Amino acid sequence: MRRDDPERTPLLIDWRAPVARPFYLATGYSPMGLRRRRHITTEERRVTALHDEIMDLTDTTRTGYEDPDGDAVLLSALNSARTGRMSDIVQTIQAEQDRVIRAPHRGVLVVEGGPGTGKTAVALHRAAYLLYAYREQLARRAVLIVGPNPAFLGYIGEVLPSLGETGVLLATTAELFPGVRATGTDTPHAAEIKGRAEMAQVLAAELRDLQTLPDPVLEIAHEDHGTLLLDRATAYEARQRARDTGLPHNQARPAFAFRVIDALTEQLADRIGADPLGGPNLLDAADIAQLGKEIATSPDVQAAIDTLWPSLTPQQLVAGFLEEPGRLGARDAAAVRRPVPRTGADARTDWTPADVPLLDEAAELLGEDDTEARAAAARERQERIAYAQGVLELSYGSRTQEFEDEQESEVLAAHDIIDAERFADRHEETDTRSAAERAAADRTWAFGHIVVDEAQELSAMAWRLLMRRCPSRSMTLVGDPAQTGDAAGCDSWQQILEPYVGERWELAKLGVNYRTPTEIMAVAAEVRRMADPLFEPPESVRSTGTGPLVRVVEPAALARTAAGLATEHPGEGRLAVIAPAALLPALATELPDASWGATPDLTRPVVLLDARQAKGLEFDTVIVVDPEGILDGSPRGTNDLYVALTRATQRLGIVRDSEVPSRLASLDPTDSALNTAR
Repeated sequence: MRRDDPERTPLLIDWRAPVARPFYLATGYSPMGLRRRRHITTEERRVTALHDEIMDLTDTTRTGYEDPDGDAVLLSALNSARTGRMSDIVQTIQAEQDRVIRAPHRGVLVVEGGPGTGKTAVALHRAAYLLYAYREQLARRAVLIVGPNPAFLGYIGEVLPSLGETGVLLATTAELFPGVRATGTDTPHAAEIKGRAEMAQVLAAELRDLQTLPDPVLEIAHEDHGTLLLDRATAYEARQRARDTGLPHNQARPAFAFRVIDALTEQLADRIGADPLGGPNLLDAADIAQLGKEIATSPDVQAAIDTLWPSLTPQQLVAGFLEEPGRLGARDAAAVRRPVPRTGADARTDWTPADVPLLDEAAELLGEDDTEARAAAARERQERIAYAQGVLELSYGSRTQEFEDEQESEVLAAHDIIDAERFADRHEETDTRSAAERAAADRTWAFGHIVVDEAQELSAMAWRLLMRRCPSRSMTLVGDPAQTGDAAGCDSWQQILEPYVGERWELAKLGVNYRTPTEIMAVAAEVRRMADPLFEPPESVRSTGTGPLVRVVEPAALARTAAGLATEHPGEGRLAVIAPAALLPALATELPDASWGATPDLTRPVVLLDARQAKGLEFDTVIVVDPEGILDGSPRGTNDLYVALTRATQRLGIVRDSEVPSRLASLDPTDSALNTAR
């Protein structure tokens, strides 16, 4: 605001402030008090464009910058060349998007929309809005944003920092188990099995099977007094006592161990202290207590306890199940069974993304026996207090003799105003990490809000993991069931949410496609109707006047033809070649400068992707190679091809295999140039 303005009119307003909302919602029919809506475009400190939309039709003042249809700014943003990174949409937020962005943060909000409707941008701006409106509540707990793959997270990674928000953790579900890097791969069938909801019961049963009993007696060597016997009945009693605690496996283990140790101590006391004349036991309580300590610290006794009630890590439990998944049917067991390479007793080197929810489930079942950790922390604190006491005593001893001789000195020493315990606590190291950094390292962290993009892809087990991360159920779920590619993905939002929130969730739909031109969307919609004849796509706001370019070639020429088309596209913007994963190496040979792999660099001019990697991304030009191969390459191939065909903002090319009968009747070969002017 200007100093010489007596009304102190603000010159700059945060887009999230309530007073800014009419800018996004006003129309000529309902101007909400606005006379005009002005868009100022700048490059560094230079104004490059100015557009005015007239809201008050009775206002006859004209500046010469009036936008007659009000779409110039939006269309300019939509037609601009892509950079490989998503940008904010603050200047072009539409009314239907604004209503979603500013919706209350309590509860679960599902945002459904087809390709190009701005779901991801809306979700990110909603996260920024919630952090602005509810900062005190959310800043301490952080916001988690879950994406489908690392490339996608790189693509959206600059949006929130550009909006001034950094207290956010971006991750895939595969990254939500600290200490595990899920770099392995599963077959679609194996991933679908691991994602089933019943896997929670399978793992629980697997764990109960590891809480074993002697058959019929377990012999335990004692160094001085022969062999101790742990019978089945005693072990059963100990197991039941541990289970009755209701604690997770590792936390219930001490209850099992104490009962076993008590039984063995009693057995040994009877053996040592028995009176030959039949009188009472000759050992007193102190003697029996000493025997108990010997039993408890005996390596052989501890080994016996480990045999019957082992202390387990989540990695050990899941690895054991995967080595021999006997609780699954023969076909399913064969799909998930695999050898378990180990670099150590508890380590796995080939975890897959579908394993991570299983590990999280195992961690819940096992819990963590933190007895030793708490004891170590207590010892460390006592050491700090002892050190602090020494410092204070040194301070006290250094007082001069003249002050000691005075009966009432006015000079205070350190020990007069602080004791050793408070002194030690004051110098305890503080955690300087941000909430997001601490959340990334803590499996049990409860986030203030979670945003899930491509939410339709997550399995039932992945949802169990995420719901544990957000006990308040404050979530924004963004997705489109028509784009579900994962065999373990959802068929409906109700299917996902009913186990956790029942009917207590809201659905908001976005129906305008800002990305995909009408000509491309018409072809993609026909593909989607192969699975759903009644499917209606979102309405595109743009038309380029140019349909997709289609080439039909011999199988050996697929990669070469696609590479030739890629070299013809205009130099500005970004181009993606989307193909079945098996074709990517051949394409990389033909396009050596293209980026590809597990995490391709989307800022490069050309990238190579499979359909799953392309989810949520957009490019100026897209070349889809072997669409029939994409159709046949996954359990939901129709959806995958629909995704691939809807990534382009300007131009689409398709290269088909001439030896495979086409199931896409609308795609006849054309001679249109791929680089037709916009």
